Amino acid sequence: MQRNRRLGLTEVISGGILWGASGTAAQAAFSRYQVPTLWLVGVRLSLAGLLLLIWYAAKHGRQVWSLWRDWRAAALLVIFSLLGMVPSQLTYFLAIYYGNAPTATVLQYLGPLFITGYLALAQRQWPRRVDMISIVIALFGTYLLVTNGQFTKLALAPLALFWGLLAGVSSATYTLLPRKLLASYDARLVVGWAMLIGSLPFSWTLATTRLPVVNLTVIGGIAFIVIGGTMLAYLLYLKSLESLSPSTTGMLSAFEPLTATVLAVTLLGTPITGAEILGGLCIIATTLLQALPTRDTAQSIG
Repeated sequence: MQRNRRLGLTEVISGGILWGASGTAAQAAFSRYQVPTLWLVGVRLSLAGLLLLIWYAAKHGRQVWSLWRDWRAAALLVIFSLLGMVPSQLTYFLAIYYGNAPTATVLQYLGPLFITGYLALAQRQWPRRVDMISIVIALFGTYLLVTNGQFTKLALAPLALFWGLLAGVSSATYTLLPRKLLASYDARLVVGWAMLIGSLPFSWTLATTRLPVVNLTVIGGIAFIVIGGTMLAYLLYLKSLESLSPSTTGMLSAFEPLTATVLAVTLLGTPITGAEILGGLCIIATTLLQALPTRDTAQSIG
C-alpha cells in the first residue's frame, strides 16, 4: 500500500510538472517562433484527442463508439466540447500569448472559486466559511498578481488579465459540464472525443496556416505540448487517482504553476516580482483550503 502511495505521488507530481512545462513551451512557441495561437490550440486538441481514443480503443476495441449510441450522451458531449473543452484550451493559450505561462497558469486556478459561486447560486445557499475565506484570499492574490501591489497601474496587460480570468471561468465549466458523462463512461473516451470535436472549429486554421519557422526546436516543442503536456500528463493524473484521493491530487497539482514559473523565469527570462509570487501563492492556497475537510464533513465521517 505504501509503495502504491509513493507511486501515486510520483505520478501526480510528474503530471503537474509536465502540464506546467507545456505552458512554458507554448510561451516559447508564441514569443520566439511566432506560432499562431489558434493553430496550436487546434493541433493540440486534434492530436491529443486522437491519441486518447487510440489508447482507449487499443484495450476496448469497438467500444470506442459506445458513447454515440446514446443520443443524450452524444448531445451532452457536443455541449461539453464546445462550451467546456474549447474555451478551456483557447483562453489558457491566449492568456499565455498576451501575458506569460506563470500568470496564465495561476489565474486558471481561480476555477474552483467560480465553481463555488455557481453551486451556491444553483443550490440557493451561502458558501461555506472556508469558501468565503478562499474567495477573499483569491481576490487579494489576484490583486497582487495584476497590480504588483500598486493601486495606480496594472502590471499585467489588460488582454492577459481578460483571457486569464476567462481561463478560470472555463476551467469551472470544463469541470462541471462532463460530470454526468464521466459517471457513465471512461474519462479517456469522454475527453478524447471532446478534444477531437473541439478541434473542428479550428479545421480551416489548421488547413491554411503556414508556420513562420519550422525547425526541430519548433517541431519538438509542439510534440511535447501534445504528447508530454497533454497525453502523458493526463495518463499520469489518471493513474495517480488509483492510489491517491482527489483532494491529495488537487493539492499536489500546485506543481503545475510552480513548474511554469521556474521554467519561464530560468529559460525564457520572464520577469517576476515578489508581489506576483505572493499573489500566485495566495491563489494556489485556495486550492489547498478547498481540499481541507470541514467540521461538518469530519463529524459525518466520524
